[in-house]
Amino acid sequence: MSFRCLILFFLLVFVSNLDAKPARGEKAGEPLKKVVYFSAITLYHPIVMYQRYQPLMNYLTEHTPYRFELKLSQDYRDIIKFLRNGTVQVALLGGVTYLEAKKQFDLRPILKPLGHDGKPYYKSVFITREGNKEINTIADLKGKSIAFASKLSTSGNLAPLYHLYTKAGIGSGDRARYVNFKYHDSVAREVLRGNFDAGAVIDSVADRFKDRGLKTIDVTDPIPGLPIVVRGDASPELTAAIKKALLLLAYKNADHRKLMEKWDEEFKYGFAEATDSDYDRIREMIDYLRRKGVRIP
Repeated sequence: MSFRCLILFFLLVFVSNLDAKPARGEKAGEPLKKVVYFSAITLYHPIVMYQRYQPLMNYLTEHTPYRFELKLSQDYRDIIKFLRNGTVQVALLGGVTYLEAKKQFDLRPILKPLGHDGKPYYKSVFITREGNKEINTIADLKGKSIAFASKLSTSGNLAPLYHLYTKAGIGSGDRARYVNFKYHDSVAREVLRGNFDAGAVIDSVADRFKDRGLKTIDVTDPIPGLPIVVRGDASPELTAAIKKALLLLAYKNADHRKLMEKWDEEFKYGFAEATDSDYDRIREMIDYLRRKGVRIP
């Protein structure tokens, strides 16, 4: 056996042993829990996504009758495909992604994360380099280059475009250049490198980069919280188990807070129940921009 084949053999054995071990929340000798695949919109690079989302999977595995496994997507359209073909059963989406997916197949929002103020909203933030003296207000973005996140991103594309139109009267013809990137943290890095005058990102990413040389120009109005959704054919038992486990958590509870501090900023403050009508505001923004000739997504 060649050295290369030997290494491959040991890798396969190692991976097989990993799969054979009970996940956290499962005990040796007991029947393995049914696996539920969970995905999330690509706010960050996949490695960062795994680091920030795996602790939530561990919690759900420990506190439900299911074993939750994270399946990462390469972009926003991937996650729609995963949900449509049943590769994943549960996902954290943005408002635009949810509405786009719902046009194609049956999908139900069940929960939405709370913000640091205890309300189920978040915001989009316009950023520029700290030393940029030419850009201090939203009006200063006229004629400037701007980086956005995915075209299917609510906080990285829809909400900032809507804000530019309605608050500053800046349309597509008033920007020198604009490009959409896969990840929000890519937008922040492009601005830091000087490749763009400004960018628009979700507030949690703006917070992460505020001490790395970026400053805030402006902030959008509150956006309905990112929906956690299940496929329309998800069992009532699965939906109830997820809701029970996550609605149990309260950030004001010291023990819960200690646990949730390890989670991503997007959902470490707890959850509230979600309904389809919560995203009517997203529908209104999409309709407004389409009347302006902007296609969303």
